[in-house]
Amino acid sequence: MTATGQQTQPYPFGPAERLDLHPLYAEYRRDRPLARVVMPYGGEAWLVTRYADIRTVLSDPRFSRAVTVGRDVPRLVPQLGEDNILAMDPPEHTRLRRLVSKAFTPRRVEQMRPNVQAMVDELLDEMIANGAPADIAESLAWPLPVRVICEMLGVPVADRNRFRRWVDVSLALGERTTPEEIVAAGEELRRYMAGLIAQRRAQPTDDLLGALVVARDEQDKLSEEELLALSVTLLAAGHETTANQIGSHIYLLLSRPELWRSLVADPGLIPSAVEELLRFTPLGVSGGDVRVATVDVELAGGVVRAGEAVVANPASGNRDETVFDNPDEIDLARKHNPHIAFGYGVHHCLGAPLARLELQVVLGTLVRRLPGLRLAVPAEEVQWRTDRLVRGVTGLSVSW
Repeated sequence: MTATGQQTQPYPFGPAERLDLHPLYAEYRRDRPLARVVMPYGGEAWLVTRYADIRTVLSDPRFSRAVTVGRDVPRLVPQLGEDNILAMDPPEHTRLRRLVSKAFTPRRVEQMRPNVQAMVDELLDEMIANGAPADIAESLAWPLPVRVICEMLGVPVADRNRFRRWVDVSLALGERTTPEEIVAAGEELRRYMAGLIAQRRAQPTDDLLGALVVARDEQDKLSEEELLALSVTLLAAGHETTANQIGSHIYLLLSRPELWRSLVADPGLIPSAVEELLRFTPLGVSGGDVRVATVDVELAGGVVRAGEAVVANPASGNRDETVFDNPDEIDLARKHNPHIAFGYGVHHCLGAPLARLELQVVLGTLVRRLPGLRLAVPAEEVQWRTDRLVRGVTGLSVSW
């Protein structure tokens, strides 16, 4: 029994299936908002499922990400936490985030819209020319975010197949990929980025990677290890999550044709539709990043003691009945939508404005150019990625 009198139980949610959010989340939000569970790795943790508590865990400095690094903390995946910006606390996190945040402001990102539009049109031109059916995941969802982040960082897009493979393996859960393969992929990615950094030192550039090298060499604002880790994180996170979300959002719209038809009839819904699809679509499979309380903190249902681990899944918060009307339904015109799909607090996704832009441009272009877009296979036959930290389709065959 725990300090709050709760019976400790095994982690109740099985492996992620497609885009389904386990129905037990609703039961836990209602009856056990703070539940003591045994995680698959690392022992016991508190499971937080309500929107307000999740926001607290994500934003309150009393819950630390940094203390999880390299420790056998409770978690869903075999790998231990890595020391990068995603696992830092202020002030270190603040210092590194400030170095790149200007490149991702809404104003700066909006200036990229014409360029992103041109990329989408070029990719669609090629897909249409090759004829239907086509794999829109491979033709559009994956190459677009790769091109965008490569241009921002100054990474050769011709190398995309190499680093995409390394990123993909490095994000494996270890179910069908060995720990050695995961580590090797991460090392290859680091060696690749280290080579690009060396090139910037020999021939300075005005891209984001060049700016980070200047911040390291001339301004001493980050260490060499921080420079490398931050560069790897930007490249990996800059395309992996958005690519999977593009594919998932297209799947949701086409598997429910009435939703697709509503967008075709009213393209003005695109901005609110993107926010609603972000709210509704679970992205990660790990249940949320683990944090550790540094002091006692009171949440709904009880107190988390200093040193105890907490798992908070934003996807559960995005289905909280006390915040969202009819949360298990997709309402593309939803007005009140304070979702936390990009996280909350200091770790709110740096690339959120860019992801929104890419999603808006993709969906807006598809409804305009391919209003008859439809799945070329039954929805239940679409295959989904497994053994990966991020949900997404392996392919998405469409006709038009």
